[in-house]
Amino acid sequence: MELSAPLMLVVIGLSSLLAQWLAWLLRLPAILPLLLFGIILGPVVHLVQPDGLFGDLLFPLVSLSVAIILFEGALTLRVEEIRGLGGVVRNLVTVGMLATFMTIGVACWWLLDFPSELAALIGAVTVVTGPTVIAPLMRVVRPNARINQVLRWEGIVIDPVGAIFTLLVFEFIVLQQNAESYTHLFWTLGVTAAVGLIAGALFGYLLGIALRRVWLPRYLQNLAVLAIMLTAFGLSNALADESGLLTVTVMGIWLANMRDVDTSDILAFKEELSAILISALFIILAARLDINALWQMGWPLLVLLLVVQFIARPLCIALSTWRSSLHWRDRLLLCWIAPRGIVAAAVSSLFALTLQRNGYAGADRLVTVVFAIIIGTVVLQSLTSGIIARWLRVQQQKPRGVLIVGANGVARTLAQALMKMNVPVMVTDSSWEYYRQARMEGIPAYYGHAYSEHADNTLDLSDTAQVLALSPNRHQNALAVYHFGHIFGDDHVFAIRSGAPLKGRANSTESSRFRRHEILFNHEATYARLSSLIAKGAVIKVTRLNDNFGWPEYLEKNRGVIPLFYQREDGSLQPIGAGSTPTMPCTLIALVQDEKPSTPGR
Repeated sequence: MELSAPLMLVVIGLSSLLAQWLAWLLRLPAILPLLLFGIILGPVVHLVQPDGLFGDLLFPLVSLSVAIILFEGALTLRVEEIRGLGGVVRNLVTVGMLATFMTIGVACWWLLDFPSELAALIGAVTVVTGPTVIAPLMRVVRPNARINQVLRWEGIVIDPVGAIFTLLVFEFIVLQQNAESYTHLFWTLGVTAAVGLIAGALFGYLLGIALRRVWLPRYLQNLAVLAIMLTAFGLSNALADESGLLTVTVMGIWLANMRDVDTSDILAFKEELSAILISALFIILAARLDINALWQMGWPLLVLLLVVQFIARPLCIALSTWRSSLHWRDRLLLCWIAPRGIVAAAVSSLFALTLQRNGYAGADRLVTVVFAIIIGTVVLQSLTSGIIARWLRVQQQKPRGVLIVGANGVARTLAQALMKMNVPVMVTDSSWEYYRQARMEGIPAYYGHAYSEHADNTLDLSDTAQVLALSPNRHQNALAVYHFGHIFGDDHVFAIRSGAPLKGRANSTESSRFRRHEILFNHEATYARLSSLIAKGAVIKVTRLNDNFGWPEYLEKNRGVIPLFYQREDGSLQPIGAGSTPTMPCTLIALVQDEKPSTPGR
């Protein structure tokens, strides 16, 4: 069946939406259903034919999309965070990356009989894991803190670092085709790299100055960043072929590390852009996949997947963890988990199109092999990593931590009290001032919206058992409830009363689901009430309750307090809502207005 161009675009859009929704519903990396839908629509049922639909526009579309992906990924790389990383993570993105590159490259050359240049390019493309595939996997596997930290930071850092390395390998291959001698080759490569580095730094600096000095109205900032980034990409390619991707990557890193430049809104804009553009891109890329070429490679491709899983990754981990303090069980699980993701899929497709335009024979096989590695690693590791973690006994026990949405005075006071009870706590806030105060008080904090895609990729929720929405903004609390209710279940997400419910007709628009979660503490314990009491000197006290001094006796002797939580004997924490009763024995945490408990009738 052949669809018209408008109808084909509609099918791509609806398929992108359905694939993203399934990824959210099943808690899978989004790339997996996107590729699956693309393969079904393209080579299986032939409903989507990207080459016929876009024609000569296909290459510019993919090229600009990859530029956006690399730019946004580079925006997450901060130099101060790299300095604070452990030696294992630094080794993974240096010697470990090179070991992976060489192992996969040699395997492609030997097993698949690829030209050395194409084999090297496949090895370079597949060194990147990325947070978009690691983060969902970590929530399911729940490995211990050491493994979790290593894998998350590897994914975050290797995204831009691996992209730059891959770009250099690609430029070497492309320029080698037209070079008259090795002297000319290295000269051209040096010029290309210099243009990419200088143009990226220059455009990043100028854009950072514009954002810092507010030369643009706020509503134009996201559009301006996108337009300037694409302008830098085009001008750089005009000055030196294939330098544009390096330019936007350097530009993103430069912008992310400029002082007094807030990139949080830009990262938020990336989420909306990726939902629209990137989702459709992967449907289009997968629709171009040649299934027959996949089957024709036969058993050598299967052996290559075994090499990726059982040789390349273990060698990478062995070199990166040499003389480290990691237990052998931790190292074994690290050897198993390294799914490839969005950067590998997008970059390989762009490189294949470029090589085909330059007349490079066999370039189409690049995408086939890379997509096979992506699907193989994501599926295999998603299905087995949890089992292996339990077998190795490196999976975390029952989560005990609390994620607090908000870093205001109320949230920080409660966080400090919970930390004294040895309860793992993380606060999040999009206010830099609140975030800074939390860090100064020694409270683990995340800067940004807790329900954003960036938070999904970087925020460690493996030890989180409950989420408390403590923002004074009711809308922020509602978004947190809806987002984390899907992840942790509705019984583990609570919100504070941040104001009176809307009356009349407006109340009917309020979600009854959200109102069911506004049950933290008693009816008088609104955000404003708690904030006022804390400002007047109220403190949080801990009291042991048992059969001799239980809940009724406590309430009788402490009539001015606001009970907040109780901790069971197993260490689990339970918020106290209106009308709820703690189970005995337990430890009670309450907000007390003065040092001396009030007495009846006083």
